[in-house]
Amino acid sequence: MTTNTKSHVTTTINGETVEFLCEPRQSLLECLRDILNLTGAKEGCNDGNCGACTVELDGRIVDSCLVFGVEAQGKQINTIEGVANPEGLHPIQQAFLENAALQCGICTPGFIVATKSLLENEPNPSETRIRTWLAGNLCRCTGYDKIVKAVVAAAKQMGG
Repeated sequence: MTTNTKSHVTTTINGETVEFLCEPRQSLLECLRDILNLTGAKEGCNDGNCGACTVELDGRIVDSCLVFGVEAQGKQINTIEGVANPEGLHPIQQAFLENAALQCGICTPGFIVATKSLLENEPNPSETRIRTWLAGNLCRCTGYDKIVKAVVAAAKQMGG
């Protein structure tokens, strides 16, 4: 006999305390999208190879498809929904638009979250460092040159 016991999780997402119930087997990605209606993180591969579901968890970028929702207990999570503010787009988002660094949009949230983490840690990264940092994120549409160009532009805009 199988029981579907749900776990109560209290976490902080984009600066706000959030509580939800989830099954122990549910990924953080499923919890974000299906329970909390935060649909910015995308399911690309569901096995940690594409980075479309990248979020920041306690200061580290992770593929949310590889983290259980129950592991979010007591943690700080930042998603793509927390990047822009009411005044407008974040400089990274603006740079992606201005440099045509997006096309279909599946990979874009993961790239932006990963880029934000990079630029918060290294305000003026080299092109090699950018490519290394973003190696866990895959894009099938634009190619990586436009994305790297957007990251460099965002770094300059942000004062790096």
